[in-house]
Amino acid sequence: MLIDTHCHIDAPELADSAVQLRALAASRGVGHCIYPAVEVANFAAVRDMAHALGDSYALGIHPLFTPQAADEDLDRLDQALADALQAGDTRLVAVGEMGLDYFVPALYQEPLRAKQERFYRAQLKIARKHGLPVILHVRRSADQLLAGLNDIAVQGGMAHAFNGSDQQAARMTERGFALGLGGAVTYERATQLRHLCRTMPASSIVLETDAPDMPPHWLYATAAQRAAGAVQGINNSSELPRIAQVIADLRGMALPELAASTTSNVQRVLPRLTLLPA
Repeated sequence: MLIDTHCHIDAPELADSAVQLRALAASRGVGHCIYPAVEVANFAAVRDMAHALGDSYALGIHPLFTPQAADEDLDRLDQALADALQAGDTRLVAVGEMGLDYFVPALYQEPLRAKQERFYRAQLKIARKHGLPVILHVRRSADQLLAGLNDIAVQGGMAHAFNGSDQQAARMTERGFALGLGGAVTYERATQLRHLCRTMPASSIVLETDAPDMPPHWLYATAAQRAAGAVQGINNSSELPRIAQVIADLRGMALPELAASTTSNVQRVLPRLTLLPA
């Protein structure tokens, strides 16, 4: 079984065909998916999708959504987690998607940089309060994320779409985090990421699509190709087996071995996942 640890199935590109796409993914061996929220407004959507499709979800405030987020949204997150845990909702597995994004210029500059950092640290405290792992968004921000984890210890989790240095990867795994690999690893030009893919311990790897984003190379159309009439493919969980095969080939291992290893890793870093009914 393969697990897609990061899929935004409630996104407009996927939501209308979510049932069909999930069935297609299942037919290709994707046994489970995790749907992270990005803002308070989509908490109900990811929860309902997870229950309807037999999958899992996480609740959090994405750094790209912090500019429009209100401070009260942190209280709403805290309450939504408390309500789900009190109700015994085993499909809730983490706090996320949360983290830091220093790729977007406006978020790297003040005042939004300070705001996203404040939301990141506040969500770490909320996760610690509820004893939940976290799903981290990390884009050009690994050192700052690690600084937050040094100050506010949490129950580990996953660093989504990780593409840092060998040293940053080691520091993440030392803190109980698995590192998410997805479509970006299929590009030959992604030399550092492919190096990480080859060299990181098998116990550190989990699989993801980040659908509808982070398309593998076979779905991607350049601006010139799109101008010439090519259609940009839409990433979804059914692409995970092919992405996983690329990762298995880079590591020189069989796909079933990778599937077993990464499934075990997800269950380790997201302990509530093991509580789901068979």
